[in-house]
Amino acid sequence: MIESCTKKRMLIAVTFLGGLTILVLIIESNWTDTDSSKAFVESVEKNSSCYLNEEFDVILECHPCTAFEIASESIGVCIHTSNKEVLKCRKSGITVTRSCDKVAWLEERSFWRFEGLMFGLAVLSCISVYWRENILRQRIVRKVARQLRASV
Repeated sequence: MIESCTKKRMLIAVTFLGGLTILVLIIESNWTDTDSSKAFVESVEKNSSCYLNEEFDVILECHPCTAFEIASESIGVCIHTSNKEVLKCRKSGITVTRSCDKVAWLEERSFWRFEGLMFGLAVLSCISVYWRENILRQRIVRKVARQLRASV
């Protein structure tokens, strides 16, 4: 089935699938619930849970704890996920550090590294296919030339 497709059709199909993938990623990133209140609620510094009962502002987005904070356990929330975010409750004015799931920019960086690796692998695969195709074409041309020389 795939052998019957022309290069133009294959290129159009791959481009369409690539565009569809990017469209799905954009839609998913817009629809994904990034509400910070769904982060880990069981681990909070100083046992303050003011952010559960009142509105809060995120002072520092979720970011990784330093190696010192993890090793010394100076900030208790770093023990669970090695990530933390700093919140400030509006009514009480208390600043609270809580544990969080994933660091967005680290996840995004990992994703783009993976995409880059896959793109490089795809380019390498395309080059090897074209190289092999040329070798096989040259073999066929040589074989036909030999047959023509033998018949003359």
